[in-house]
Order: sequence, then C-alpha cells, then structure tokens
Amino acid sequence: MKPGKVWLVGAGPGDPELLTLKAVRVLGEADVVLHDDLVPAATLRFARPGARIIAVGKRGGCASTPQAFIERLLVAEAASGNVVVRLKGGDPFVFGRGGEECEALRAAKIPFEVVNGITAGIAAPAAIGVPLTHRAASHGVILVTGHVAGEAPDWVALARCARSGMTLVIYMGVAQIESLTAALLAGGLDPKTPAAIVERATQPDQRALVSSLGWLAAEQRRQRLGSPGIIIIGEVVRHASPLALASEVPAEFLTA
Repeated sequence: MKPGKVWLVGAGPGDPELLTLKAVRVLGEADVVLHDDLVPAATLRFARPGARIIAVGKRGGCASTPQAFIERLLVAEAASGNVVVRLKGGDPFVFGRGGEECEALRAAKIPFEVVNGITAGIAAPAAIGVPLTHRAASHGVILVTGHVAGEAPDWVALARCARSGMTLVIYMGVAQIESLTAALLAGGLDPKTPAAIVERATQPDQRALVSSLGWLAAEQRRQRLGSPGIIIIGEVVRHASPLALASEVPAEFLTA
C-alpha cells in the first residue's frame, strides 16, 4: 500500500479568519485530523465531513498526550494510506515541536509538508496595537519560552538584550511570571520598562493588561489573567491601544 501523507499545519492564534488559505484547503482534504488543545472548535469546522477528529491535547501544567504517542500515531495513520493533518496552535515550528515530528516522519519515510501559521508571539502584540519593531523604540525581537523542561533561559542575558532595544516576547510564562520578572530585574532591566500580557489573543474572550515590568506580576494577580498568555516587554508596549485592554492603564506605569 502506498503511504499517505502528513501535513503539519499551523492553526494560528485562535481566530479562524487568521488561517491561511492553504491550511483551510488541506483540512478539507484530510482523512484524519490530530489537533492540539488550543485549537478552537470553530477552526475544526473546516475539516471535511467524515474526517476523524482526534484530540491530542498538550498544555503546560496539565495532563497531556505524550509526544512519542503523537509521533507514532502520525506514522501509523499515514502508513495506512491516510491523509493526516497535524493541527497545531500558532506555527508548527515556533514552540510547537514540529521539528521533532518532522524527524519522526522522516525516519519512517512518511511524506510530509509544513503549512505555516501565525504564531501567538506576533498575533498577541498586534491584537493590542503593539508593533514588535519600531524605528524609534525597537530594532529587533526575541521569542523565548518561559516553560522549559531543563535549564531556564538566561534571563540576565535577555535583560541585556532588552536594554539594547530588543523587544522580549515570552511564551508560556504567565505561570512563572513572579520568577521571570524578578530575574529580568536582577539582570538590570529597569522596573519602569513597559510590559504587557495578552491572554487568549485574537479570540472573543481575549483580555490584556499593560503595566511596567516592576508591577507586572502584581497586576497579573489582581486582574487574574492566565494561560494561554503572551508577555511582551519593551518600549514598543507604549503603543498599546487602551481600547484593547482589560482595564485603564495606570498613568504612573508608563510615565514615572
């Protein structure tokens, strides 16, 4: 039997209208869709009628489907002749473990292609009017995860980068916000540095706050923003739209 094929598809940050045309097309062709926990039901409606929809949820701090099981399932389904879509929140290659799945498929000689999606680290700032780069404020962006299995990121080095004019975008960091903000402050980043959190970016229940680095953890507790959330740190946060935020921005956060 000729093997099927796997598509590693980025579902984007949550708003179904942000799917690419190619993502919609391959969802409509798939026999099997393996989707992450963060993919909303509205996106799954693009799967063709009769396709098998299999949840393989992966959330930090929650019970998750083992990665090795997902990879074996991808291989088994494609080897049976099925067209398989592995549907991931955001982009498969930005904290999506798409590289590991490509390696497993390549080792099994299963054909595959990658369909990029809009990653949350780009969508979340845009959702509150924050440009990641700005000629007057930021000449680059660093994407980093706050949730790691082994050694933590070098927050001192990242603080140095932020002081030089780089925007920091932190994925999966809300649960560690106390420790990571403390580490950035210890690394020399000014407590008055503008900072923001966007929860469930681009979705109907999106919430966001703007503060300063020194106040960010306290404001997160007060407003009870949670995961999935993106943390943005840098001068570009001054451009946030008040209309997109969960509450009024205290003036002293950005002007002190």
